[in-house]
Amino acid sequence: MSVYFLVQSQRTRTLSKMSAANAIRRLPQHLKELRIHLCQRSPSSQGTRDWVEKHYVDMKKSNPKFPFLIRECSNINPVVYARYEFGRELSAPLSNMSSQQVDQAIQDLSNKPL
Repeated sequence: MSVYFLVQSQRTRTLSKMSAANAIRRLPQHLKELRIHLCQRSPSSQGTRDWVEKHYVDMKKSNPKFPFLIRECSNINPVVYARYEFGRELSAPLSNMSSQQVDQAIQDLSNKPL
């Protein structure tokens, strides 16, 4: 009985991790484009660079036709722009954020209702 509970709890934990990762990776239909502007060397862009290194490939694999644009410019503060249906656009600053905070900012922008 305890072995069954252990296996079941490990399975549930694994499934909840997978579903959380998939929920972040799937993008809604009303979101048309994500653009990330960052500096290659600036300390304020470190979290954004880390996010790109860790999550960009998975996001692109999960959404192969979705336009993710990464723009590197010297001496700028990192920003993410989200373009929605009908040309509506919102942005969020990413300066001095950790990779997890950048991920949360991108998730918040992608889940904004129209």
